[in-house]
Amino acid sequence: MLAAAGVEFEIVPSNVDERGVKAVGVDVARELAAAKAINVSGKYPQAWVIGSDSVVSVDGHLFDKPRDRDEAAEHLRLFSGKSMLLTSAVALARGGQLDWSHGETATLNVRDLSDEYIETYLDAEWPAVGYTVGVFRLEARGVQLFSSIDGDYFTVLGMPLLPLLGALRERGQLSA
Repeated sequence: MLAAAGVEFEIVPSNVDERGVKAVGVDVARELAAAKAINVSGKYPQAWVIGSDSVVSVDGHLFDKPRDRDEAAEHLRLFSGKSMLLTSAVALARGGQLDWSHGETATLNVRDLSDEYIETYLDAEWPAVGYTVGVFRLEARGVQLFSSIDGDYFTVLGMPLLPLLGALRERGQLSA
C-alpha cells in the first residue's frame, strides 16, 4: 500500500512479543502498532517509523494467524455465517517515543461457507492466506468469503492508509 501511494520506506521487523500485548486487551491493534513503531524507532532515532497491525474478532474471541492449513480451515468454519470485526491500526514514532496513532474497525459479514468451499478456497489460496489473521486476501479470492463489508477498504487490507498519509503530510514527510 505504501509503495503504491508513493511513500518511500524500508521494512524493519520489530522485536515485539505480540502475545504479551494481546494479553493486555482493550485496543489491541493500536497497542501492537504503537509497540512496533516505538521498538524500531529506538534503533533509528532520527527516522519516522510506521508500525501497523490488525486483529480479527468473531463473537468476542480474538484470532491469531493460523498455525497451519488445518487451523485455517477451522477458523473459516468458525467465521462462517458470522460478522467478523477487523481492526487495523497504524502508529508513528520517532526516537523511541509514540507521536501519533490511529485505528479503525471494519465489519465483514462472512457468508455461510460449506466444507467443500473451504477446501477449494484453501487449495487455491494456501499458503498466502496463512500469513493473514482472517485467512483471506480481499484483493484475491478472499472477497468471495463475504456477503457484505462495512468499513474502509485500506483498513480491511491492513492499515488505515488515508489517516497515515495525512499524519505524514502534517509532519512534513509528504508534500502537501
